[in-house]
Order: sequence, then structure tokens, then C-alpha cells
Amino acid sequence: MNPLRSVGARLSIALALVVAAALAAVYAIVVPSLERNLIDAKLAQLGRAAKAVARDLELDVDLREGAGGPFAWQDFLERASGSANARVVLFRTVSVARPAIVVFQDSQSRSEYELDADPVALHAALGAVTARGTVERRGGRFAEVARPVGPQTTLLLSADLHDSLGNVKLVRRRLVLAGSLALLSALAVGYCAASLFARRIRRLERAADRIAAGDLGEPIAAERPRDELDQLAEAFERMRRRLAGLEDARREFVANASHELRTPLFSLGGFLELMDDDELDDETRREFLRTMREQVERLTKLATELLDLSRLDAGRMHVAREEIDLVALARSLADEFEGLARTTGHELTSAAAGDVLAVGDELRARQIGAALVENALLHTPPGTRVRLSAVPGRRPGLEVEDRGPGIPADQTAHVFERFYRGDAGRASGSGLGLAIARELAERMGGALELESAPRRTVFTLRLPRPEARAVFSRENAAVSESVGPAA
Repeated sequence: MNPLRSVGARLSIALALVVAAALAAVYAIVVPSLERNLIDAKLAQLGRAAKAVARDLELDVDLREGAGGPFAWQDFLERASGSANARVVLFRTVSVARPAIVVFQDSQSRSEYELDADPVALHAALGAVTARGTVERRGGRFAEVARPVGPQTTLLLSADLHDSLGNVKLVRRRLVLAGSLALLSALAVGYCAASLFARRIRRLERAADRIAAGDLGEPIAAERPRDELDQLAEAFERMRRRLAGLEDARREFVANASHELRTPLFSLGGFLELMDDDELDDETRREFLRTMREQVERLTKLATELLDLSRLDAGRMHVAREEIDLVALARSLADEFEGLARTTGHELTSAAAGDVLAVGDELRARQIGAALVENALLHTPPGTRVRLSAVPGRRPGLEVEDRGPGIPADQTAHVFERFYRGDAGRASGSGLGLAIARELAERMGGALELESAPRRTVFTLRLPRPEARAVFSRENAAVSESVGPAA
């Protein structure tokens, strides 16, 4: 992998860009602001000095009248220049072809043409106002303040900004140096931190590869301190445990299904070999045929249950929404299993009366009721009383109650699991009936409940009331459309 495309490189570059942007913003704000403040401070200082020089000039009567001799002006300007720490120049306004100013006195021995048409002095002379600003002259930058001090006379104070701007240049160089060091540090620290971060991501990537390869045995541990990656690691761990559970269930399902299919097939094969015996009498042959039909029925039931499970798992089990008369359903189931009850020596009764209506799929409700009655008849001793009843209420239900020994407390949490058959000594069937019944009940918006105690076990199919049908239908419309018709 290209190192520049790694998470560490990208995060460190991003951090460096953020630092660079911050430094650029500081540079763009601090340096011009510092330069402007220094110039403003210098202009303010020159303004105060110009005011003082103008006051001194006004008070010095001898100087104005020329009584001080030829060197009086030079002495005055030198003192003023030293006090103001600036060059002091006096201009006179002349009018030749257009208004102009010329140097009258200068504290420095320089050519009078050097300051010809000085913009600050010219602005003050022509406007008769105090003017201030900066000018470029002889490759340098100067701060200047000019003000009128008499008829046709203008005073100018000019100070070189080299020292002040030198401080700005020093700050600029140090900012550049500090910014470069900060960028290098950001790249180094960002890359190291991002590498540690990327290492944790790679650990999760390896865990995902293990899970994809089917290795579900190694846990995925989260680290401290807790952050988003730790939460992601915990989510991966939950997924691993869930997949491990599903894988165990799949293997158990395949093993149990194979066993349930193999047993009747071997039985049928053995009876077919026995029936090839020419000396087999008719009575024994009829007994073999009866047993073979039972095995075929067992296979048919198992195949139907496996098909129902596959449809439920694939979301293709169609569940109708219609009104069900639970009283009529209880009576119909009692009539249907009356023959089996006599065969097994059970007392099967129906204690349903009145009107108990619910909403669901009548065919699936009958399938659930049949599974509950069959379990009660096959898993309780002969002579046990089994009763079907319709129960009204907020969630009407169909109850199947038996007076058998009950289900042990340590098994009640497992009776709805696939292929679970409880006590091996009394177990029969595939162990799929109750699992399918519960999932069908939930698909109809209901539930399958269990209450078990010695001498009393009750399975209850709960369904929505007809008043809730409209709401229930709207809530499950999307499910009905997605599952489609039964395959």
C-alpha cells in the first residue's frame, strides 16, 4: 500500500494543513496589525511633537523677526529635531504657475529638492489643516506630520520608520520560523498518533477477516480509554458472538435434521428388505406396511416443518389478516383430535362458549392449535385430561391445558427452541412444532405463552382483538408486501 494513502499519513497531513492554516491566519492578522499600530504610534508621537514645535516657534519672537542672527534658525531646528527625534522642515508656499511649496529651513543639511512636492506637507499647506501619513523616499519609508504655522509657512516633521518596521520584520521572521517548527512537529506528532489509531483499525480489520473466514472463536477486546473505535470493537464482538451462536445453531440444525431424516429412512429401508422375504405372513406384512406408513407420515410432517422454517427464515411465510372465531376453532380442534385422544387414552374436552373473536390467519392459528393439542396428547401419560378453551380479554387467546406432570422449570426456557425435545425418555417428534408455532404467532402480531406447574400446564395463543385490526394491518402492511405469497 502506498504510504501516502495510509490513514496515518492522511491524518498527519490534515493536522499539518490545519496548523498551517492557523499560522497563516495569525501571520495575516498579526503582522499587518503590528505594522499599522507601530506606524499609528509614530504618527501620534510626531503629531504631539509638531504641536510643541509650532508652540515654541510662535513664542520665539526674536526668531520670527530675525534678531537672533543667521544661526538662530539652525539652532532652533536642531533643538526641535532632537526633542522630536525627527527631521524638522519649514516650507513656504509660492505661486509660480500653480500652487507649490519650497523648503525654507531644514534641520538636516540636504538638498531642498529632496522634499519638493512632499505630499503630506503640500496637503497641509494647501488645505491649511494638519496632515499626516507615510511616504516612500530614497528607498525608505517615513512617517510625516505637517501643519501650518503662519502665513505661507508649513511645519513638517519626518521620521524614518526603519527601526519600527525592523521590529515587524523580526516578528515576521520569527513567526515563519516558529510556524515551520510547528508544522514539522504537527507532521511528526500527527503521524505517530495516527499510526497508533491506524493500528487499532488494522486490528479490527484483521478481526473482520477472521470472522469472514469463519474463525469465530477468538474474542475482540476493546481498549481503554473508551472511544468510537472501542464502541466499534464492542459491536464487532457482539456480531462475532451472534454469528457464533448462529453457526452453532446451524450446525445443530443440520445435525438434528439429518438425524430426523435418517431415522425414518433407515427404518423404511429395513422394512423394505424384510418384506422381500417370501415366507413373510400376511399379518406381519400388514404390520410392516402400517409402520411404514407411519414413517412416511413422519417424514412428510418433518419435510413440512422444515419448509415452514425455511419460509419463516426467508421472510416468505404469508400471513393473512382476518377475523377468527376462537370458540369455533377450539371445538373444531377437539373434534379433529378426538380419535387420537381415544387412541392415547386421554380425555379431550372443549370448554369454549359465547363469542371470542381475534384477528389473524385462521389456517396458521389452526396449525398452532394442532401442534399444542398434539404435544399435550403425546407428552402426557394416558388418562390425562386435556382441555381446549377460548379466553376473552384485551388480547383474546386459545388455551390448551393439560393435567400432566408439567414441564421442569429448567426446561421451560427452551421448549420453544428448534429441535428441543426435553426429557429424552418421553420425547417424540422432531422438536420443531413449538418453535414454528411461536414464530407464526409473532408473525400474526400475537404471542405464544407458557405456564407450567405440577398437574397443570397451559399453552396460550394470544392474538389481537378485532378493534385493533385496522391499526395492526397498517403496522404489518409492509411485512405482508415484503414476504409475498407462500412459495
